[in-house]
This record gives sequence, C-alpha cells and structure tokens, in this order.
Amino acid sequence: MPQAERSPPQTRKLRAPDIGAKGGKRAFVTLTRLKTLWFNTGSLCNISCRGCYMESTPKNDRLAYITADEVVKFLDEIAGEGLPVEEIAFTGGEPFMNPEFIPMLKESLKRGFRVLILTNAMQPMWNRRRALLALKRRYGDHITVRASIDHYTPQKHESLRGGGAWDSMMKGVVWLAGNGFNLTVAGRNRWDEDEAQARQGFAGLFAGLSLPVDASDPAMLTLFPELDESAGAPQITMACWGILGVQPESMMCAASRMVVKRKESPAPAVTPCTLLPYGARFELGLDLSGAAKTVKLNHPHCAKFCVLGGASCGAG
Repeated sequence: MPQAERSPPQTRKLRAPDIGAKGGKRAFVTLTRLKTLWFNTGSLCNISCRGCYMESTPKNDRLAYITADEVVKFLDEIAGEGLPVEEIAFTGGEPFMNPEFIPMLKESLKRGFRVLILTNAMQPMWNRRRALLALKRRYGDHITVRASIDHYTPQKHESLRGGGAWDSMMKGVVWLAGNGFNLTVAGRNRWDEDEAQARQGFAGLFAGLSLPVDASDPAMLTLFPELDESAGAPQITMACWGILGVQPESMMCAASRMVVKRKESPAPAVTPCTLLPYGARFELGLDLSGAAKTVKLNHPHCAKFCVLGGASCGAG
C-alpha cells in the first residue's frame, strides 16, 4: 500500500477537495492537453539538501527506482492512444543514480520525444557522461539538461548542498556546456535579494564561465520559490482566478502528469505534477487514459509554487 501522506496541522484546512475553510469553492485545473509526461526515477539522491521538497537523500527510498520496462509501458500507451505528448521529462532524487536511466533516455529519444533531465550535475551524472554524450551525438537538440545551481555564489549554494557541492556541480555544468548540450539552470528564491538582483548575479556567473544561458530568460534560468508544507498556506478558490489575473490553463497540471513508483506499490501510479510525489490522495490512476481528471488545488504547493509563485517545472 502507498505510504500515508504526512499532514502538518497548518495544512489540514486544505483537506476538503471541493470547499475551502471559509466556504468558497475550491479552485481546480482541467487537463487541457497532455504535453509533458514526467517520470520520477526514484527519491534517492547522492546528497541531502536543505529545503528539498522531495526530501531526497542517500537514504530516502520512499519512491523506488522505476524500471525501463515500466517507462516503456507508458510510452507505448502514448503511441497506442495517440496522446499529444511532446516531451518526456525526468526528475528524482537524482535521475543518474537510477541504474536503468540511460535506457529510459534512449527509448524516449528513439521515439522522437524531446527529453528534459533535471540533475544536480554532480558525480552520478559525471559517472555516466560518456553514455549521455553518445545520446547527444545521435539525438542532438532533443536533449535539454537543467542543472540545479541554488545561488550564483559558492557559499550560498553550499549552505544548502554541503561542502564540496559547488566544485562537483561546476565540473558537470562546464562539461555540459563544452559539449554543446541544451543547458538551463534552476536556482532558488530564498535569499534577501529581489529577482532582478538574482538574475544579475547569475548573469555574471554565466558570463565568467562562458555558459550559453540567458539569465534574463525565465525558461533558461528558473528561480523557484521556497516550498514548506509545514507553513501556513493560502487557499485558492475559484474566485482567485479573476482576483489574481491568473488563468487555470497556465498551471503545470493543465499540460503535464508525473509517473511515480512508491516503494511498496506493485506498479507505478500517475500524479498531477512533479510537486506531489508522495500523497496517495493525489493519485489519478495507473495509466494515462485514466489520469485526465480535474485536479483540485488543495495542497500547499499548488498555491505557493504555482498560483502565487508563478513557477513551473516544465521547460518553458
């Protein structure tokens, strides 16, 4: 059985799927077009980061390694159902730790999909760089790698990822750029600086390293808001769309789904997005055909990250 979702007291008001704590109708998002299918390769990571929304560590195996055969099953469903998927994206944990990750990439690319890889660009990627480069030489611009650089200074980056993380990450990032990979960067918005200052700082870093990343382009440098399920979360009702001037069609779950494999589950399950990997109540089914359900925005991340934070894990 899937592990029960942990629910901090501050977020219990979000439990009711249809009605908010003050009686307003809970906002929801309809799947308009399945453009991106995400696979969580497993929750294990080579490092433990402060503030990781996935709680990924070298010991957290709540999400098991998904297998290449399980990925193929979903790719076959896309083909068989004629689903309009354009992009296959991989996240973790650290995807390069999954022993079957390269075959997953190869199969996705062979079928003509664009592929997006989220990685910390550290030792696990470095260990498999030759296989990754072979795919790059064959499939070229169909591969995009998004590297996590939390801050443009080593000190603040390592304050979250630990000593030695900067040099290990930089070795990987410079290698990716030097070999012509489509490279984007994910940073974090947690320090005492506004977005303009952060982008200016990253621009200096990219220029100094001759990285082909435009820090002014949100699709190339994504600055993620902080995620904390234990903190108070605003509720998003249907009235909020008009008040905030936000369209439900712009939400990540309007165009994407994610496949996860929980440790004790016999088969992978489909969830709305990359931010909801553990909560069994957010499962949408075991296949893509059954996952075209509306998504009720009753999780703290829905408000903080997507609706109010304006962020998305997608490539752009």
